[in-house]
Amino acid sequence: MTAVGDLHPVPLDEFPIHQAPLSLRHVATSDRNFYDRSYLNAHDRTGDVFLVAGHGVYPNLGVADAFVTVRRGDRQWVVRCSDALGDDRLTPAVGPFRIEVVEPLRRLRVVCDTADRGLGVDLRWEASFPAVMEPRHVMLAGARPIIDASRFAQVGTWSGTICVEGEDLPVTPDRWVGTRDRSWGIRPVGEAEPPGRPPDDPTAGLWWLYVPLRFERFALVVVVQEQPDGYRTLDDAVRVWPDGRVEQLGWPEVEIGYRPGTRLPERARLRLRERGGRPLDLEVTALGHIALHVGAGYGGDPDWGHGRWRGRGWVECATYDLRDPAVAARVPFGVVDHVARATLDGEEGWGLLEHGTMGRHDPSGFADWDAVAP
Repeated sequence: MTAVGDLHPVPLDEFPIHQAPLSLRHVATSDRNFYDRSYLNAHDRTGDVFLVAGHGVYPNLGVADAFVTVRRGDRQWVVRCSDALGDDRLTPAVGPFRIEVVEPLRRLRVVCDTADRGLGVDLRWEASFPAVMEPRHVMLAGARPIIDASRFAQVGTWSGTICVEGEDLPVTPDRWVGTRDRSWGIRPVGEAEPPGRPPDDPTAGLWWLYVPLRFERFALVVVVQEQPDGYRTLDDAVRVWPDGRVEQLGWPEVEIGYRPGTRLPERARLRLRERGGRPLDLEVTALGHIALHVGAGYGGDPDWGHGRWRGRGWVECATYDLRDPAVAARVPFGVVDHVARATLDGEEGWGLLEHGTMGRHDPSGFADWDAVAP
């Protein structure tokens, strides 16, 4: 039963943007796992300092949360925030964290007022090229969709300040670049659900590659997902030009060189192709990295997960020593974001090499969850 107090409109209802016969306080599905999320990263092209931040709302769970994490050397700092979801989503905010949309699809400001707790940021984003929609992402567990989402991606530059342990790190757009995305739909969030029937293949896992890059003349966005036998379930490679043209670059062939004894990529070669057949060889080198499941709440993080109810006004700060064997042991079992340097046709680009390979993946030679590169 809906209480009378739940029937009030929200500020978004003032605008002619409805997609269903509901107030925008509600979403058009009752699936508990509906989410609406921002992801952003920033780095100075060296790999020595790497920042990742995110904000998410989970309307059917009544939760909003956010995080900022920074790696510098062998330490990683994180601020995590969670609260009850409010009605005003025009200014995404959770506790000390907020995203100000200065100019939609062009300029943002990201603030986390927690410098007194070891990590704080005040950063401004400016897009270098138009945002591009990626293919709809659908992933099944048995017959059930566990991911059914849309996302746009964009590359740009940053300015402002990152404060780590009382030290202000200046961020200038001549050096600091990054990528961001906005995604929404269905994905596993909140507290774990009952597992139901176990998988038929216990060695099955995930192979995922996401490479958004900023060059001076254009942006590239490549996204690939494969099943354990190598069958590709998501595949897209595009080049984005300043005037908004989106050029498809074929079916990317991918070779990843892993660090021996690990599943961490040191480099990747992506063979793309222009219309007409001209090949494009994209070479990517992985620099510093952040494991998204070490403190930032992504899948497999034992400390915190997106959409979980932690009470009103919850803010938590943590520091991780990445030399700690207990922390290092987590890394092979999640998605890892790497600062990426790339070359294409003699041009240099910078951005993100996001990769996760867990469980079996025949093309990589990984037979099970314990397998690593020789």
